[in-house]
Parts: sequence; C-alpha cells; structure tokens
Amino acid sequence: MTDLDKHQRMANAIRFLAIDAVEKAKSGHPGLPMGAADIATVLFTEFLKFDPTAPNWTDRDRFVLSAGHGSMLLYSLLYLLGYEDFSLDELKNFRQLGSRTAGHPEYGHGAGIETTTGPLGQGLGNAVGMAIAERLQADRFGKDLVDHYTYVLAGDGCLMEGISQEALTLAGHLKLNKLIVIWDDNGISIDGKVEITDSTNQQARFAASGWNTIDVDGHDPAAIADAIRQAQASDKPTLIAAKTTIGFGAPNKAGTAKVHGSPLGAEEIAGTREALSWPHEPFEVPSDILDAWRIAGLRSAQAHKDWQKRFAEADAELRAEFDRRNRGDLPAGFTKAVLEYKKQLAEDQPTMATRKASEACLGVINEVVPETIGGSADLTGSNNTKTAQTEPVTPDDFSGRYIHYGIREHGMAAAMNGIALHGGLVPYSGGFLIFSDYCRPSIRLAALMNQRVIHVMTHDSIGLGEDGPTHQPVEHFAALRAIPNLTFFRPADVTETLECWQLALESGDAPSILALTRQNLPTQRKSYEEENLCAKGAYVLIESEDEAAVTIFASGSEVEIAVDAHAELSEAGIAARVVSVPSFELFEAQSDDYKEAVIGTASVKIAVEAGIRMGWDRFIGNDGTFVGMTGFGASAPYKALYEHFGITKDAVVAAAKEKIGA
Repeated sequence: MTDLDKHQRMANAIRFLAIDAVEKAKSGHPGLPMGAADIATVLFTEFLKFDPTAPNWTDRDRFVLSAGHGSMLLYSLLYLLGYEDFSLDELKNFRQLGSRTAGHPEYGHGAGIETTTGPLGQGLGNAVGMAIAERLQADRFGKDLVDHYTYVLAGDGCLMEGISQEALTLAGHLKLNKLIVIWDDNGISIDGKVEITDSTNQQARFAASGWNTIDVDGHDPAAIADAIRQAQASDKPTLIAAKTTIGFGAPNKAGTAKVHGSPLGAEEIAGTREALSWPHEPFEVPSDILDAWRIAGLRSAQAHKDWQKRFAEADAELRAEFDRRNRGDLPAGFTKAVLEYKKQLAEDQPTMATRKASEACLGVINEVVPETIGGSADLTGSNNTKTAQTEPVTPDDFSGRYIHYGIREHGMAAAMNGIALHGGLVPYSGGFLIFSDYCRPSIRLAALMNQRVIHVMTHDSIGLGEDGPTHQPVEHFAALRAIPNLTFFRPADVTETLECWQLALESGDAPSILALTRQNLPTQRKSYEEENLCAKGAYVLIESEDEAAVTIFASGSEVEIAVDAHAELSEAGIAARVVSVPSFELFEAQSDDYKEAVIGTASVKIAVEAGIRMGWDRFIGNDGTFVGMTGFGASAPYKALYEHFGITKDAVVAAAKEKIGA
C-alpha cells in the first residue's frame, strides 16, 4: 500500500464515520467532514501536537473547528486517535440526548473539544484569543514551556460573518504568526453556490490585513502538508485557502448544497462506498486503518515527555506559578488585599462614579493578580480599565497586560473567550453597556462554556446624559439577566463595586458583567463589614426600626434615590427599608428563607431602576410600583433626564404615600 493509498483510506475512515453517524441520527452535516477529511488527516497525522492520554497538556496545539456544523469531523478524529471520551458508541449516539457528540461541538462534553462552535465565525474569534494567550504565556514562562500553534478549520460562512473581519484584522495587526486558518473553500452554503451571495476575494482580504495567504488543492495531501510547513515558517498569521469538494465521493450530491445539512440516504451512501472503495459495514473501520490512526495519536508522546522533562528542570517557583495560573486559582494574597482596601473605603467614604470605582479596585486587584489581562474596545479613558500595572500589548511586545482591541466589540468578546479557554489568564475588558448588543453572541457562549470572562460595561443608563438614546441602555439589564449562567452586576457604590469584582474573579465557572455609571455616586456602606454582602445578590441596606410599611428595592445608581426617599419617608413617620439588589442571579441562588426575609412583608413594595420593569416583579409582585423607564431615553444632561423620566426621590415618595393612603 503506497503512502497515498494509506492516506486515502485513513481519510475515508473519517468520511464514513461521519456519513454513518449522520445517517443513524437522521440529522446532521456530512458534507464538510467528507470534503475536509484530507485536510484533517494531514494536519492530525503529521503536524498537530497533542496527546490523547493527556488531553489537557498545556503546551498542546489547539485545533478549533470554527465550522461547528461539521462536528462529525472532529468526533471521528477523536475516536480514531484514541481519545477516551469518544468511543464508537458515542459516535453511534450522535445528536442524542446525553451523548458527548452533540450536534455542534460543546466545550466540556469531552476532552479534545477546545471550544463550543456552531454560531459561525465564533471559533475564528476564539482562536485569535488562544493565539494571543499563547504569545502572552510564552513571554511570561518562556518557550521551553509555552510553544504551540493554533489551527482553525473555517468554512465560507465563518468568513462571511462580520465577526471574521474584526478577528482577522486584530490577528494581522498583532502579527499572530502561530495562528493558521485553513479555509474549507468548497463554494457551497445552504442556499446553494456561494457565488449567489458573495464575490469577495478572501485571500486579498486577508492579505490586506497583514496575513500570509496560500492556496492549495484541499484533496492533495502533499500540497496540504507543504502549505502547513510554509505557514509554520511565516512571520504573519496564515490563511490556507484549501479548495475542496463538499461531500467528496458522493456520486450525485458531491459539490452541491444537498450534501451540506442532510443525511445522504441509503442509495447515495451505497454509491459513495463504491466510489471510494469502502466495502465495510456502518461504523466499521478496518483494523489496519484504525491501528494507523492510533499510532498517529501517539505521535507527540515523545514531545510531551520532553516537555515534562523541561518543566521538571524549570525553577520551582516558576513551576508553582505556572500550575496555579493554569488551574485557575487566585493568588493567596487576593482576599487579604480586597479586605484591606474595603477597610480603607469604609474610612474614606469616597464619592465617585462606579466606572472610576472599578478603576480604583482594579489598581488593587492587578497588583496582586498578575494573570489579569485587561483591554477595551477603544474606550480606555471612558471604561477606566487600564491601571498602572497594565502596560499595552503591542505586535512586537507581549509582556504587557492591556490589549487595545480597537472598535471591535464582537471580536474582542470572542477573543476573550479564547484567552480564557486557553488557560492561565483572566481576561477582562471594557465597553459601553449599549454595545453589549455587539458582544452578546460571545457572552452567551462564555456562559454556555462556563468561562471566567469579565466585561466592564460603563455608561449604563440615561445617567450617561447627552449622548442620547442611541447610547443609553434601557432594555439591556433585562436582556443580559436573561442569559443563563451569566452574572450581571450593577453595583451602587465603590464598596459594592469592589465586592462585585471579587465575586467575578472568584467565579471560576461563569462570565460576569459589571454595569457601571458615568455619573458620581456617594458611598452607601457606612461601616466596614468583612462579609461580601453582594454575594447574596440582594441585601437589606437600611432596615426599619419598626415594622416596615414600605420596602424600596434598587440597583446601581438608583440606590442613592432609594436611600434619599427612605430619609424623607422616615421624616414623614412612614417606616421603610431599602434593599440593594446588585445581582438578580446571585439572589436567586440563596435559600428560600433568606429570599423571603429580604423581600419582606411590607404592604408597599417599590423598585427603582433606570431600565425597564422586566424582572422586577420577582421582588415587588404584579401589584408593586416600578419607578423606571418605559421607552427610550433622550439627549440632555443626566439630572434633567432623571427629572424628565420621573426617576426621582420625589416620585418614589409620592408613590409610597399614594399606596399607603398617606
């Protein structure tokens, strides 16, 4: 058997495992695995550095299937290479409830899946983050410990999605030369030929952004191998445009949209087996071919042993720090630093916008947590995410800790997910809350993947003032609170901001958003408490000495309004209490007894927030009073806007008095 014959049979093993799994599930996308099997075979048997027996080895190469609909390509590879999590039975249970082999690859379902993909272009964005993380870690720990590539298999759809432009321009600017994107250039999308909808010269597009580009026959293993070698030697990121036939081998459906997202059917499968000389039963891989794949799986075993030797010989302190960061543990001095600063805040009682409060907190955090990597989408001076410790990352110097992402919110959020997935770093970034809309798909995926990614989102309401309704979030609090496993924080003062930062950093399995103000706010906590009260999600800020007739719930900047209203109600002899609600999600995680106690028994319940009512009935009931927004904002100084929209102390007091008949 010649090398070419062996290659073709190994590639056909991928093709037919994908064909058979999709057919058995009666659902799926066989076209991409069939078309990209030659690319995958060359990459995984000749180039990719990995160890199926130690799948989380930190210096493995990363492979991202950005075209996640072709998931059976990845699952077939993982089975063939000997990854324990992907048995033949798992492949037979493709797309079934409880299987590791979900319709699109899901991070955490099994070792070997580096990220959750499916929303097209996200994998490319994640890979840029992974490549950034590799460069950052290599600078910190040296190339003896960190020296790996990030490979992406992307489809036409990935390159059409707008996020691809943000991702590729950032990668080109930062000269991420260890990022290699292989474009499965099959010219087909769901609606038919790509030429129906797009005529972009993709190679010219990438080249214009500082990429090396190579075009190759995606079914010629020698040419594919030569292209990858060229890419590895480049001083730029590389796009390999691999011309392929979708559904390669299918006698009637190859090269058409019919093979993209539907099972081939028994007749077409029979014809494909004949065309590709694969006379085996469904899910059967001949022993010599399976052996060849399993041997390929062991190809990097020596490289892993060599790495372990280098690691063992490294400085003990360096090893300990490397392990700590990759485990995701915070440094031992973190809690102490937070509490000391909290004591100082209780003494100083500063008045400041929570975006400035966040900057002050980050100054403390970044001093003791060296793995934080900050950034902003061209809003550094507005988001206040840069501190004295965070020098900029530049194309030629990755020793810094601050990434100027440019006006690329979506690409930034996807890259942050990739940095977190890579391990060893804690990404946070800044943007305006209104532009969470641009980040939302990536934020949702961070939540789905349980990743510690922290978004600092400032200018969080009409309180930003003159920039007007295009920039004033109204529905965004509710929309972000709706995402499962995302913690949305809206702190009321500097102490709550510090506590929310602590919680975001300590949350190893969920992303967080800190919604912060442009306008100044007074300190609401008047004394030091070691306990993190924001950890409860909501807590009684001001208790009533007598049985309360009124409870006022508020978040963020509106806690000040609630406190002022409480003072006026108290002067009028009306017993009231104030509950600060920095996080709906953390409140729901508390015991029923705690939640009942915080909500209380007051007959009048009022919520104050400069957003829409959605979600607040949990606290005030359907018959409660909501003081907030019912539509879009307007352009004016912020104090005039609060008056105009009736989000004031007087409005709260009047509502309370009306309800109790005072």
